[in-house]
Amino acid sequence: MDSSRSTPDALVREAVAAYRSGDANAAHAALDRALALAPKDLRALLAKADLLAAQNLQREANVYYGAVLQVGGGATGLAPDLADGVARARAFRDRVVSGAGARLRESLDKAGYVEGRSDPRFTHALDLLTGRRTLYQPQPHGFYYPELPAHQFYPRSMFSWLDKVEAAVDAMTEELTDLLYEDAGFAPYLRTAPGLPNRPDYPLVDSMDWSTCFLWKDGKETPNAARCPRTMEALADVPLCRVEGRSPYIMFSQLKAGAHIKPHTGGVNTRLICHVPLIVPPGCEFRVGNDVRQWERGKAWVFDDTIEHEARNTSDQTRVVLIFDIWRPELSEEERGLVKTLLETLDAFSPNRTAWE
Repeated sequence: MDSSRSTPDALVREAVAAYRSGDANAAHAALDRALALAPKDLRALLAKADLLAAQNLQREANVYYGAVLQVGGGATGLAPDLADGVARARAFRDRVVSGAGARLRESLDKAGYVEGRSDPRFTHALDLLTGRRTLYQPQPHGFYYPELPAHQFYPRSMFSWLDKVEAAVDAMTEELTDLLYEDAGFAPYLRTAPGLPNRPDYPLVDSMDWSTCFLWKDGKETPNAARCPRTMEALADVPLCRVEGRSPYIMFSQLKAGAHIKPHTGGVNTRLICHVPLIVPPGCEFRVGNDVRQWERGKAWVFDDTIEHEARNTSDQTRVVLIFDIWRPELSEEERGLVKTLLETLDAFSPNRTAWE
């Protein structure tokens, strides 16, 4: 037997000849043998996709054109016929996506879907499916607690105690203004720590462009808390985390004009972060995962900081928000106690510097 007739290239040529003679079944059989020998052979995949498309088997062709793009979509130096084939595969897939999108929108319209009014969770799923938004998942770099929901921003309705916090925004701003006027308590949020790994390449290390004034830090009250009694009173009903050496932290966070806090993730997913905007000029935005929002003075939000997030101040003024951390509402009292014990025990053996940011 001539082994050259059993190579993928030879079988592709056999398939082309069979199709031209009107025997599509023989063509498919030859291509199936070629792909059994070499499942990622680009020419065989392309011939199979083209044959299915010629028979108007769109769904099946779409699968093989997808395989063509997986194998050859990023390749360089392809033979001209293969480069043309990859382009053809991409164009086919784009047509399928466009057609499916139009059909999907028509079906959803009939089902009563209205963007902006229908359930936002469904809209999020639809955007992920159609590529309008990118999927982000929690990625804590210190401790992961399983089976917790992955909300980027949490529903405001879950936190009734925020009403009292938001009602005190004017009082908080007065106390903040006094601190700013006296230039008291603010220091760079990211600071060089002798003897520990640092990020000398990060532009905000040791910079007042991103500075904080802590009222509580590493689970301990600071002298600044006594200077902000109305702020502390507004937080009296908040389920603050209580982990010795770590939490709670309560701080005014200042971001100067033009500053950019680069994308990053928090250390543990057993807590959430709250922002209460106090001084917020236009042009200040915050992204958590694929959700980008503008701060509005007095309107608090709660988010999962183990999902990638970043902040920008594109204005010509300073932005200041009050930030504090709370327990995840999904955790029972027993779970909170066990997590507290776990983290405190671990910290006894290793200094913690960044896990709670």
